[in-house]
Amino acid sequence: MSESLPRSRASLGVERSVLGRAWRDRLDAAGQARALAIAQLHGTGDLLSRVLAGRGIGPDATPFYLDPTLRQLLPDPSSLVDMDAAAARIAAAVERAETIAIFGDYDVDGAASSALLADYFRACGVRSIVYIPDRIFEGYGPNMEAIRKLAAAEATLLITVDCGTASHAALAEARRLGLDAIVLDHHQAGETLPEAIIVNPNRQDDLSGQGPLCAAGVAFLTLVAVQRLLRERGFFGSGREVPDLLAGLDLVALATVADVAPLTGLNRAFVVKGLKLMQARRRPGLTALLDIAGANGPPRPYHLGFLVGPRINAGGRIGDAGLGARLLGLEDPIEAMRIARELDGLNRERQELERATLEEAEAQALALLATDEGKAGLVVASEGWHPGVVGLVASRLKDKFHRPTFAIAIDAEGLGTGSGRSIAGIDLGGFVRAAVSAGLLVKGGGHKMAAGLTVARDRLDVFAAFLEEKLAEPVRAARAGDCLLIDAALTAAGATPELAASLERAGPYGAANPEPVFVLPAHRLAEVGEVGQGHIRIRALAGDGSRLDGIAFRAAAEPLGRALRALRGGRVHLAGSLALDHRGGRERVELRLIDLAPADGTPSP
Repeated sequence: MSESLPRSRASLGVERSVLGRAWRDRLDAAGQARALAIAQLHGTGDLLSRVLAGRGIGPDATPFYLDPTLRQLLPDPSSLVDMDAAAARIAAAVERAETIAIFGDYDVDGAASSALLADYFRACGVRSIVYIPDRIFEGYGPNMEAIRKLAAAEATLLITVDCGTASHAALAEARRLGLDAIVLDHHQAGETLPEAIIVNPNRQDDLSGQGPLCAAGVAFLTLVAVQRLLRERGFFGSGREVPDLLAGLDLVALATVADVAPLTGLNRAFVVKGLKLMQARRRPGLTALLDIAGANGPPRPYHLGFLVGPRINAGGRIGDAGLGARLLGLEDPIEAMRIARELDGLNRERQELERATLEEAEAQALALLATDEGKAGLVVASEGWHPGVVGLVASRLKDKFHRPTFAIAIDAEGLGTGSGRSIAGIDLGGFVRAAVSAGLLVKGGGHKMAAGLTVARDRLDVFAAFLEEKLAEPVRAARAGDCLLIDAALTAAGATPELAASLERAGPYGAANPEPVFVLPAHRLAEVGEVGQGHIRIRALAGDGSRLDGIAFRAAAEPLGRALRALRGGRVHLAGSLALDHRGGRERVELRLIDLAPADGTPSP
């Protein structure tokens, strides 16, 4: 929740919280004037107006922002390089009833993209084969053996989703076997592309401006282009129904949130519309996952990112990688619940693996920082780790130590498979591509905030040194500007369900559209207790006797949890976001606590 922005005045005078951060008002004088104009023109109230102004929304844009429409935001698919060629080849395959092979990545984006395409082809009466590779035995992206299997299954068109941009050898094999190949991807691309039709808004010659899309967003635009062509050619005549493209927006929303794509512009519209579809519970697979995860109330990005997404990913991490894509495409609710239960069990196993790995990885990180606390980044590795959890471990360490982190699982042959997670302002995908070009990695790539790599064990030290050389200055600058941006102050009495519902109008919140952060000044920390798996529950009392319950997730063993226990009974400034809780069938507001500071001026514990 911290961000790097120019310094403004300190919120509540907090220059150093218990987590070592300064608190800054998100709005400067111009922003406050913008918020006032929004409130006066649109009657949006003070707090919602401040939230809108803090995200760069002006008075004129406010109505459109509060009700984003695909009609206004959806680009012409032809603006993407190679889109017309891809749509023409797919439309021809549909007209000729060819067998289409869909090769998807083993994460949520790959599963959702694969299900989206398979649903469409089924609606058109066309056979498709969905193939999701095994993370351990096949690795990321198309491989020779899989391509041969798909060719043997009489597929004549191969579509890769969320992968393929760097798969030169595998796509050359597809070409040799007579498989036409189309890549629908969003990963950063090098200068040389495989011999295939590549639709990727992040290829270097694409000027469409659609780089923030995840793979499912790219796949959706592709289907828009395909359907346009099929209409023009009369394919839907003679009583054949036209597929409802909008029915797939629940999958696009799921992938967009789970892949941490920026929730701005078109992506935000995808998620707004997709969440409404999920509430109608028309997709048995998603409904089963939401139910088995205990999601209460209307679906929100939190449910997708922290409840549904991890369960789909669990199949790709430690089980059957194809479970997620199969579940999302199911029409049978009984079979959907069976697979959802299987994924839920795999997710529990994944959590145990992650806990054990994280303990060892954190010890390595602390040892590295003990020798040099100014390290730009962390590279931790072990032979005993499962490759399916290293991305999660890297994310946890990045959050804890506030610097780019790579976690790498080394196999018996000495080859490491790893994942990296970045902090705001650091392009990790670009760094990994530079390491590949320098000959330090076997392969690698990714996005600004996340990357994957393969590295030989004897190159780990050189890779870590390369990280320090290339990222030291950018990381130092990014961390120097790190602060917690505050949207507004309120009291426990003001934290009402009506306010929380009002704030949701500016959502959904996520990457690039941060959850509003509020401060509760000088509230007494009446209750502090550990619950669940390392969470801390609190109760805060205002001077007028009003109270607000809150929770600090996974904070029990962290500095935030220790500070909460030390300051129990005292008056503190609390910082966090508001969330509507529907447990027990009753709607109430809770504070999702992210930081605090003593209110009496005493040093933070």
